[in-house]
Amino acid sequence: MTPILLTTSDLLLAGGLVGICALLSVVLSLDIHRTLVIAAVRMTAQLVLTGSVLLFVFGRSSVWLTLLVLAFMFAAASYEAGSRQQVRLAPSWHFGISGGATIFGTVIVVLIGLLTALQPHPWYQARVAIPMTGLLLGNVMNATSLSMNTLLSAIARERIAIEARIILGATRAEAMNSLIRQAIRTALIPTLNQMAAAGVITLPGIMTGQILAGMNPLEASKYQIVLMSLIVSGNMIGATLSAGLTAARLTDARGRLRLDRLRD
Repeated sequence: MTPILLTTSDLLLAGGLVGICALLSVVLSLDIHRTLVIAAVRMTAQLVLTGSVLLFVFGRSSVWLTLLVLAFMFAAASYEAGSRQQVRLAPSWHFGISGGATIFGTVIVVLIGLLTALQPHPWYQARVAIPMTGLLLGNVMNATSLSMNTLLSAIARERIAIEARIILGATRAEAMNSLIRQAIRTALIPTLNQMAAAGVITLPGIMTGQILAGMNPLEASKYQIVLMSLIVSGNMIGATLSAGLTAARLTDARGRLRLDRLRD
């Protein structure tokens, strides 16, 4: 079976569906039609540009070119991971924690995947390393962002309760443990839902793509199992690290709560 190639008319049909959604927004006074159209145009431009760049990179076996693309992806993800929170730390700390947790969690699971299950030759082969990193990076970025947003909002909201625990003798870790755990759980809910629904309610994206490309469904399911395991592992690392570092930044060596380090 050969891959199903899409034509220009297929893309125009997809664009028409977005246009219908924008029209419904106008009719229902949702006021999201402009945002929807801009997002659709931006998505199209980004994906076409990405496809063109990857076509160029895949044609060359250069570790430096592969690392350059990955560095750009990591930089963009670091910014996005820290740009959605309503309550923030000072910019250098905020983006440092979000970016560091995202990159660390992603690199760990990407290396595990490349050096064990996939084992491309060479290990930095762009056709494998870049798509796999992109898949895992997006998921870890979301988990890190959710973890930080949940924790920062909770600490700002429950400041009095946290300070009361500290006054009563609790350490800074004990005073914020429940909030840290809740932040990590919240960050992992989308991933857990995706894992629970896989194969029963939905066919995951990677598995669907490989089946459409002609791969045996059983083999495609094996790939999906490995990738979902890597995704949840990376998300756990990113969410836990970002929550721990954020909590540490909002206290000092004397165990005091330092909400003066927040930026609303």
